[in-house]
Amino acid sequence: MQKLCILGSTGSIGKSTLDVVRLHPEKFDIVSLSAYSSVDDMFNQCLEFQPNKVVMVSEIHAELLVKKLIVAKLGHIEVTSGTSALETIAQDPITDTVMAAIVGASGLLPTLAAVKAGKKVLLANKEALVTSGAIFIEAVKEFGAQLLPIDSEHNAIFQCLPLRAQQQPGYCDLADNGVSKVLLTGSGGPFRTWESHELEHVTPAQACAHPNWDMGRKISVDSATMMNKGLEFIEAKWLFNLDPNDIQVVLHPQSTIHSMVQYKDGSVIAQMGNPDMRTPIAHALSFPQRIESGVAPFDFFAAKSLEFQAVDLIKYPNLKLAIDACKSGQGACTALNAANEIAVDAFLNEKIKFTDIAKINETSVNKFVSEKVTSIEEVVALDKNVRVFAQSLITQAKH
Repeated sequence: MQKLCILGSTGSIGKSTLDVVRLHPEKFDIVSLSAYSSVDDMFNQCLEFQPNKVVMVSEIHAELLVKKLIVAKLGHIEVTSGTSALETIAQDPITDTVMAAIVGASGLLPTLAAVKAGKKVLLANKEALVTSGAIFIEAVKEFGAQLLPIDSEHNAIFQCLPLRAQQQPGYCDLADNGVSKVLLTGSGGPFRTWESHELEHVTPAQACAHPNWDMGRKISVDSATMMNKGLEFIEAKWLFNLDPNDIQVVLHPQSTIHSMVQYKDGSVIAQMGNPDMRTPIAHALSFPQRIESGVAPFDFFAAKSLEFQAVDLIKYPNLKLAIDACKSGQGACTALNAANEIAVDAFLNEKIKFTDIAKINETSVNKFVSEKVTSIEEVVALDKNVRVFAQSLITQAKH
């Protein structure tokens, strides 16, 4: 049985992971779970899966969970709090596999801890690669971790690659494997058919109403601005050792084809299926085998069409920012991610307009683009400085 740690078990990816685990109780043993403050969800997960350890990042919520567990006669489950506790469970010797599903840059250090412990790491936290790129990949190589992508797009690319390339994430030579280009598909989000001038008045509820995927609020907004695709662009560069010019973003409204790999001989291999995160999760959990995911088989006769369109970078300035940052270097990528997290949070709390997200991101990247980032300490420091700067821009905008 795989001994599984789920970082971010009460989020969308975490819950989908547990859905897959439920189908295979003989294959997976949940040894640790983590959340920030979702006490009720975590309590229910403890009742069902009986983990050895739980981390609630918020100390107050950890105390509430302990009380509920004692009443339920589950006081043997060890509950700790704080961000360092995430690193502790990620590198626990008893754990084989770590699902890195914490949203945002806060997932970087625990994910890196799992890598340095040589774990099988299922990477759903794209920010880990966006903010620390070369540092992260070098650690994967140095410590012999197995890295498997969970984002539907990167998992699709992974599935379309030859076995030799799959065994060398981050440092494979795709050109040597006959690959000429990676095609990264995106739905275009809920505003694909809107005119640019209409976007200024978008509400948080509208931005979170994705037409195809059921995701958390932050990721849903990123999909609406196509920043999500921009972060995936940067992640793809590091995951598959690509030059940015060898990655092409393609709008595909149906979200049926999750991404494609184009080969030198003219072949294009695509991975397709229903838009459900349980598919890539099941693939990574069981790789190189295949297991049931709970996802319905794709019905070709119900699919009316498969459309592909070019991306309007004027309409999606965040995507252009991310592509440019990918070409500029690590400092720009780290700055972009940090500013975007602050800006999206401000938008969700109705402090700024939807179109202000790109403005804050651009101003922040321009200020910090020349910053050199060569260690994880410098990544953390830059991330903190950018957040303070982006927050100051929001404060100025309010006045």
